[in-house]
Amino acid sequence: MTESSKIHALMTAVLQEQDIDLALRALLQLNLPVVHLASAGGFLGRRNATVLIGLPDGMEAHVIETLRKSCRQRVEYIAIPLEGSPLPMPTPVPVTVGGATIFILPVERFEEF
Repeated sequence: MTESSKIHALMTAVLQEQDIDLALRALLQLNLPVVHLASAGGFLGRRNATVLIGLPDGMEAHVIETLRKSCRQRVEYIAIPLEGSPLPMPTPVPVTVGGATIFILPVERFEEF
């Protein structure tokens, strides 16, 4: 595992549930501390995965590229009711979902025991 003194940032990545297996395999090959949390929410209220990743100096770009390769965007359709329509007939509207949403925060202290 990575030396605790080298962890300088915490990356929080929110991924689509369909991408989590491939993303975790790719991240674990980098030998970084990784925690997977199930989550839900967002515009469509779908299940997501939140991944916490300890980042040593100089690894941010590499981890982002790893996530970019393992998480893809998809087009899904949501039903939106037509305004002013006498019948509640929903119209399917395409929405792009997926990829990854990433936050990077500084870490003052990191310990493993």
